[in-house]
Amino acid sequence: MKMDLNAALKKYFGFTTFKGLQEDVVKSIMQNKDTFAIMPTGGGKSLCYQLPAMMKEGTAIVVSPLIALMKNQVDAMRGVSESTGVAHVLNSSLTKTEVKRVMDDISCGVTKLLYVAPESLTKEDYIEFLRTVPLSFVAVDEAHCISEWGHDFRPEYRNLKSIINRLGDNIPIIALTATATPKVQEDITKNLGMTDAQVFKASFNRPNLYYEVRPKTKNVDADITRFVKQNQGKSGIIYCLSRKRVEELAQILQVNGVSAVPYHAGFDGKTRAKHQDMFLMEDVDVVVATIAFGMGIDKPDVRFVIHHDIPKSIESYYQETGRAGRDGGEGHCLAFYSYKDVEKLEKFMSGKPVAEQEVGNALLQEIVAYAETSMSRRKFILHYFGEEFDTETGEGGDMDDNVRNPKPKEEAKDNVVILLKGVQATLEKFKSKEVVKTLVGKTNALVTSHKAHEKDVFGSGSGKNESYWMALIRQVLVAGLLKKEIEQYGILHITDSGKEFLNAPTSFMMTHDHVYSQENDDAIVAEQKSGGAAADTKLLKLLKDLRKKEAVKHEVPPFVVFQDPSLDDMVLKYPISLDEMANVHGVGEGKAKKYGKPFIEFISKYVEENEITRPDDLVVKSTGANSGLKLYIIQNVDRKLPLDDIASAKGLELTDLIKEMEQIVFSGTKLNLQYWVDEILDEDQQEEIHDYFLEAETDSISAAQEEFDGDYEEDELRLYRLKFISEVAN
Repeated sequence: MKMDLNAALKKYFGFTTFKGLQEDVVKSIMQNKDTFAIMPTGGGKSLCYQLPAMMKEGTAIVVSPLIALMKNQVDAMRGVSESTGVAHVLNSSLTKTEVKRVMDDISCGVTKLLYVAPESLTKEDYIEFLRTVPLSFVAVDEAHCISEWGHDFRPEYRNLKSIINRLGDNIPIIALTATATPKVQEDITKNLGMTDAQVFKASFNRPNLYYEVRPKTKNVDADITRFVKQNQGKSGIIYCLSRKRVEELAQILQVNGVSAVPYHAGFDGKTRAKHQDMFLMEDVDVVVATIAFGMGIDKPDVRFVIHHDIPKSIESYYQETGRAGRDGGEGHCLAFYSYKDVEKLEKFMSGKPVAEQEVGNALLQEIVAYAETSMSRRKFILHYFGEEFDTETGEGGDMDDNVRNPKPKEEAKDNVVILLKGVQATLEKFKSKEVVKTLVGKTNALVTSHKAHEKDVFGSGSGKNESYWMALIRQVLVAGLLKKEIEQYGILHITDSGKEFLNAPTSFMMTHDHVYSQENDDAIVAEQKSGGAAADTKLLKLLKDLRKKEAVKHEVPPFVVFQDPSLDDMVLKYPISLDEMANVHGVGEGKAKKYGKPFIEFISKYVEENEITRPDDLVVKSTGANSGLKLYIIQNVDRKLPLDDIASAKGLELTDLIKEMEQIVFSGTKLNLQYWVDEILDEDQQEEIHDYFLEAETDSISAAQEEFDGDYEEDELRLYRLKFISEVAN
């Protein structure tokens, strides 16, 4: 048989050897056994049923959810055969004449593969016809669609077994999927009635992929642009949740000299096809897309996949990152994570049926755990798919941010004991959340209904907070001391190893988790803005001296020339052209032209004398995503409209409007605010504040409030400062 298989492989597909598990799967199908193949994307799944279909008597039916994929596969099969009738699609898009041709080809024994969507199989006349012709087997592709725990559940997949039974007796079934957790596997085998199928499971480990999660700050667009610029010329995919974000980010990349195109389901078919081809043909490097992109994309040299928003499940994440490095070369998988995004996804789900919400939230909590964990991300992903990563022999062990930059560990032996006892004492009826509530001594409806608050373990872990216990549960699960129930997903059970641990506890080193809170985000932004410890303090002092000199020359206070945050940014970016200066924080084109020249010359000389390597990738241009609002403000201030009206027309508070106006004025555009200042301050007050700002060392509003001893409101001072800078500086 080996000779036959290899000869057929060479004859039909031109390959001399099988890849991975292909040969074993093909043999199983050739022996008419029910077969279940779980192979990661790029593992060559389709050949597993295409080859036996060509070799066996009769026609093989392939059930697939995606019309586009069916067309691709049919074209590919026609390419390897003399006859165009070798493969056909049967779906609602065909005319009567086309349907008749398909049926004739099947009846004559020409057609070896018939691709159908599950809906087509429910049509009575199709079923009647298929019962009259010899069928070799039924292949269910993308079989995870059967399970509502799969990331792509399709209700119509649920009835496949009863339909297959109607087609004939004992037709072998082959189920194939690229992602399947133990829960989804069980669903598939049960639903297709193939509990005694031969199961072939390839490893989910992709050793060449590097996994990294970074906190998502307000500067995420700039962070992504920098990353892409550092990988100039390499192919990459950036996933965003919303179509609007896709278009904005693609535009930002284009403005920064990256060849990028947007892709989402809102574009018409022609545009989508064009952008996809540009990416495949390497006319552009980067595609910014929603998850509508990538189905059946087989570009081997995608070098990075970035997630601007965290996906809804680990399956989706695995599938999307799996598009990187298919050729075995470098593949960088970078996700930006903030808990705010998770809350957004939870909100989306709140309108759905309760059962669907439960599943969605459970899957979402797994991706939260992945993002926040500080253990090896590779181990975490593989454990999720029911696979143990062998640290000794497993490839790619150091290919993630957590392994390369380990976080501190602490001994948690005693707390593991408290945790395991907590699971036992609550009779293994709780999911992680309720176990944690019980340990820290808090209640919710479930905790009280199971009377857990009356047990000794209630509050036994109150020395630590909830996030500590969640982190510990994640690490104990991966270590195999606890496992999650498959039937009622998420309920925690103690394993045999867990029981052994309770009898004789040993050391358990727990790693501190990442904390992605809002305060943390702000601290990171502040550190990025000030450049942490890396800021060039010597240059900062010299620039302040230069600013003072320029201020004297122009007879204005120093802050009118450039404000402190602008100088901080110059010290990070070393701008040496007007273009670059206009991109410094708080400096626009107007300001760069008016005051920039001496600063550019000074920095240029300083860079040369001190042999500084300039981080040119740090200069990220913005597209003025807010330019519409800015234009609106400028036009309406020109028309002397009351500021209250301008604010309310755009749904802003007055304070927010002032912030927007500050951005406009501090970047060098003039706003004539005299008409409004006259409304709120009389002449004497205006003179008093004017004299203050003319003499002041700093434009700090709190310093001004202190000087005037609270005589003026913060908004009054900020508005006068705007008028002052507008007139004196711009």
